[in-house]
Amino acid sequence: METRHHDSSHDAAGARLAPPRGAPRFIAREPLMSRLAEARRRRCIVISGPAGSGKTSLLAAWRQVLVPLGFDIAWLTVTPEDNDVSRFLDALVAGFAQVDGGIVREAALLGGDRNDNDAIERLIVSLVRGIAAHPRELVLVLDDLHHLTHPDILAALDWLLDYAPPNLHLALSSRGTVRLALERLRAQGHTLDIGLRELRFSLQETEDFLKTQVGELDPRTTRMIHELTDGWIAGLQLLCVEWKKKYPAGAPPAGDAFNHVPIRDAQGFARYFEAEVLSQLSPEALETLTCLAPCRRFNAALCAAISGHLAPAAMALLVRLEADDLFVVAMDGGEPDTWYRLHPLLRETLLRRFALLAPARQRDVHARAGAWFRDRGLIDDAVRHAVQAGEEDRAADLVEQRAVSLFSRGERRHLISLLRQLPDEQINKRFGLRLWMARSQLYQRELDACEQTVDGMERDVGGGDAGQRFNIAMLRAALAVQRDDTDSALVLLPDILQAPPDADALALGGRDNLLTWLYMHRGEYEKARQVQTSAARQMVDGVPLTSTVGGTLHGRCLVGLSHALEGHMTLAERTYRAVIAEAEQGGKACAETYYFAIALLGDVLYELNDTHAARMLLEDKLEVLERMSIPDAVLRALRLLWSAHWLAGNRLEAFAYMDRLEDYALRYGLDRLLAYSLADQVQFRLIGGELMAAEAQLERLEALDARHPGATHSALGEISDVTERARIQVATIHGDLDGAAARTAALVERCEARGRQRFAASLLLKSAVLDARRGKTATAREKAIEALRRGHRLGLMRTLLDADLHSRKLIAEVAQNEKLDPVLAFYVERLQSSQVAPLATEPGEGRASAMVGIEALREREIEVLRLLAQAMPNKKIARALGLSPETVKWHLSRIYGKLQVAGRDEAVCRARDLGLGG
Repeated sequence: METRHHDSSHDAAGARLAPPRGAPRFIAREPLMSRLAEARRRRCIVISGPAGSGKTSLLAAWRQVLVPLGFDIAWLTVTPEDNDVSRFLDALVAGFAQVDGGIVREAALLGGDRNDNDAIERLIVSLVRGIAAHPRELVLVLDDLHHLTHPDILAALDWLLDYAPPNLHLALSSRGTVRLALERLRAQGHTLDIGLRELRFSLQETEDFLKTQVGELDPRTTRMIHELTDGWIAGLQLLCVEWKKKYPAGAPPAGDAFNHVPIRDAQGFARYFEAEVLSQLSPEALETLTCLAPCRRFNAALCAAISGHLAPAAMALLVRLEADDLFVVAMDGGEPDTWYRLHPLLRETLLRRFALLAPARQRDVHARAGAWFRDRGLIDDAVRHAVQAGEEDRAADLVEQRAVSLFSRGERRHLISLLRQLPDEQINKRFGLRLWMARSQLYQRELDACEQTVDGMERDVGGGDAGQRFNIAMLRAALAVQRDDTDSALVLLPDILQAPPDADALALGGRDNLLTWLYMHRGEYEKARQVQTSAARQMVDGVPLTSTVGGTLHGRCLVGLSHALEGHMTLAERTYRAVIAEAEQGGKACAETYYFAIALLGDVLYELNDTHAARMLLEDKLEVLERMSIPDAVLRALRLLWSAHWLAGNRLEAFAYMDRLEDYALRYGLDRLLAYSLADQVQFRLIGGELMAAEAQLERLEALDARHPGATHSALGEISDVTERARIQVATIHGDLDGAAARTAALVERCEARGRQRFAASLLLKSAVLDARRGKTATAREKAIEALRRGHRLGLMRTLLDADLHSRKLIAEVAQNEKLDPVLAFYVERLQSSQVAPLATEPGEGRASAMVGIEALREREIEVLRLLAQAMPNKKIARALGLSPETVKWHLSRIYGKLQVAGRDEAVCRARDLGLGG
């Protein structure tokens, strides 16, 4: 537990991740400590009281009791700057990381994806999983929680309380009422509340404290001090400091007594600092502290740089101020140089003094601090002080110099925070800063904002130089990929190929990966792989660029995808697993590649008939995939999930995933993804015997196809392929076998011409089934054997099993009547031994389940209904049952249909009548 975490975006050396050494000493208070010791098994301990009431010291003393008992402690002292969602979540992850890096392994991969409540909840869930796997009891201490008022942060902590595993306990310290939903825990007796009444020193405790500070005092003086401070430990400490100065001998002259000091509110406390603390400092020390106030942290070297004193003198001043308990607190960070911070109320007082200095003096202080932080690579503080010093150009230079390094290391949110510190005019007048702003927006999937930034860059550049035109073309092509519009990206191909020699590593690596992507979707798989094998190694800070979507790791993932598109599933799986292993080692810098490879590996596992493993791999990562990955990865993940659930008999979940794919496609305007969703819904409706519904979806699909004529050489060409597949299915149901066979033969030729061997093998087996049903037995067997040979060569299983509901029957006939070579015979045996039923079932088979009555409510539907009766909104129902909101919506639509009601209120009434909603 003595290991300290360091993160350059926070206070130095993780100082906020341990109890501050400068906290008021806690006098052993047996009744209170006994209550804490007995309550160590409770889920939550809440300590609330005003500043200086002993909350932190009490927690620190309790910590000393817990550690020998085998408890692990994660400590986070909250500051006003932490009332920022990303900053607080980073600190929370760091706090758990200092206990056990395994707790935050999954959370670290989530990188910068924390822009809304869903993203925050995903992070909390990942932490909860890590905590649950931790072998010991773990206490999270959040000290000074009152600084947190942002609703998203409070929601995150509520989720942490709601989802907390049995081995997690929270200890919360706040100046006022804790703004968290603790009612349920209190009702269950899982919370210990300690307020001002318990924290306030008794007269005996005040006497004990005064003895340790100023020696033996008479009862009258002790009582007067106790009443003056009302048992407030900070007030006692402040008054003892004053006592030592006023009465060095230890006792006041006869008849003398303390003057009344207003210390019962924040303003009074500030006045006390002014009158009784700052006024006692030498002018030199007061000026030094005033000039240090703008710094969130400082050490002797920084103190010397700002004040102009020599470092030893500055160090002596800081040590003396700490030793005299003058609210200069040492930050225990495990570094050679001791860092300090000011007590927050003292800092506020000093900042008011700093604001009264001459503007030139203020700028000089900020300039000195900025230069000092800059020389030591502490860029956050350096940029902040440079801007305050009026040195915007220097601040902008710092950001530009560090941008490539930060972005490639996965610290993209850090880069975004630096960009936001700069004045708008600085960003607008520098092409490089606008480039990083656009890249950051692209990373956060703020696609419209990114397009506006790029439009502005292009307007201002005009003819521009080659490097600027290249970067703009790359941004537009990357936007096109995010929008699944390879046609627009292909138009930019000539500009992308003209990379200037001075292009940065990220641009060049991104160019190579983008070319691989574009060639792959044109069916030029070998050419796509050749781009990666012949690409020059890009370097950032002397290290090969492997992370980000411009890194070689992402390029290797695309190589695997090219194998999968051709149908070489074994090669693809080998590539994906190697990429995932390396991406896990790379941490958050490789998060995008990691989740992309996970989605693609799930596709391979499903193909190899390991449907359960594919589902388990992807189900809890889907929401992250939707936010971090390109549309193609989301498409594959959602399609395999609905297929895997269908094979497992989970019809409702399967249909919910199809709806989810449609919602995702409509939300981002992704026609290709919408086409796949509609085509799968056609198949699903036909399986259920809902011919009219299937034909209605086919009409939507055909209208979508009509919007993209002549797109045969791009990803949008797949719309035509899946539309034709849906027409074949409908024609087959109508008995038009000749028409279906003709369409299938033409589609096979088209897929073969585009190199889509996996799809072609499926269609060839479909064609064989149609020939068999048309009485062309010999032709059917020839095609079936050819399809099996292709499937074996490519390593396919589900593609052939899902090709048609009669696939297995035809394969069995071929195995029985044809003499196959031993290798092909073994492959056929593997297909026949599959334990999972084919995706397709007899048309009409689903009609009975679609028309069932109330008695067919499933267990999960009854659970949803009961929570609905408690007036829970969809999101809370989803959270309670571990479902997505989209799945809850789907369950509700099924429930309304089965209960024959129109909405929530009617459903609740109907359920109560039936005894289902209790």
